[in-house]
Amino acid sequence: MKELTLTAVGIFFILLIILISTQVINLLGRIAGGRIALDAMTTMLAVWVIGLTPILLILTAFISILTVFSRYWRDSEMVIWLSCGLSLRRWITPLMTFVLPLTILTAVISLWASPWAEKRGEAFAQIIKQKQDISLIEEGIFRSLNSNTVYFVEHFDANEGIAKNIFVQHINPQTNQTAIISAKSGKIEYDDDKRILHLSNGYRYAKSAGTQNIEKVGFERADLIIAPHIKIVQLEQDRHMASIKELWNSTDPQWHAELMWRISMPLAVPILSLLALALSYYNPRNGRTYNIILAVLFFFIYQSGLTFMRARISSQHIDFWLGLLPVHIIMLIIAILWLYYRNDPIAFMRRGNKT
Repeated sequence: MKELTLTAVGIFFILLIILISTQVINLLGRIAGGRIALDAMTTMLAVWVIGLTPILLILTAFISILTVFSRYWRDSEMVIWLSCGLSLRRWITPLMTFVLPLTILTAVISLWASPWAEKRGEAFAQIIKQKQDISLIEEGIFRSLNSNTVYFVEHFDANEGIAKNIFVQHINPQTNQTAIISAKSGKIEYDDDKRILHLSNGYRYAKSAGTQNIEKVGFERADLIIAPHIKIVQLEQDRHMASIKELWNSTDPQWHAELMWRISMPLAVPILSLLALALSYYNPRNGRTYNIILAVLFFFIYQSGLTFMRARISSQHIDFWLGLLPVHIIMLIIAILWLYYRNDPIAFMRRGNKT
């Protein structure tokens, strides 16, 4: 148990560092392209890590068991074990004791934590997107808020969202009136579905087209609606953010496919663990690690089978239960038969010949 735990911790963090490094490079590329805001990077990375943790836990259990038991075979410890008349089946109980916490953690993250994190991340990303124009305010440069409004800011505090010495020119398209506003300070805020620029201590100069009259009004506080219709943050119904109850009650086959995938994650942990125990056989005289090749092959077969079944459920070719159970049952049977074979190859072959 101690060796499995230490190996699993090391493997998990190595896989996590590799995947985080890859995702950080991907996010930096998207930030450089202007597709996401820099402020959203940490949140999106956290959501991505939580969503990928079930796969990491499955790989951790599979690789750590395969690594530890392959060493037992390589050092002839398993040969001594079998020579003493002990069965490989006696390893199943301590192995499942090690795997049980990983299975429970995978189930919690896959069924509840991952959709919650996906929903929170999407809401945060939309809020950042709505406020992106505020964070992009530049000092000393004329910018347009819309087709009728141009502004200039001498100083801007990005942390507080407060601008100093503001110049705004606004043209009313209905009355064709030009208004020039200067203020010592201002702040952009959201009010329901409107974006409002709150100005303090300034003057407003207004001039209508075709006249020479200029109106001057001083003010201590003035509100300028710069975007009257802002889309409120409303998350679209998405299967990746739906709860287990919503997925179960839905009639959409794509939602059923998502439910099948979430349930398959914790089921794969004990099955792959048994398969790793059976595939860990290593012949020191041979000196070749064919078991690693077989382990990688079976893992990809298992993963591809689940992906294929999810696609079939999503396209309504098969129902939910027919897509969920067969792959797990087949891999469980393969793991049990392989374990029986490695426990006593001669007896297994004789039994097969009699059959």
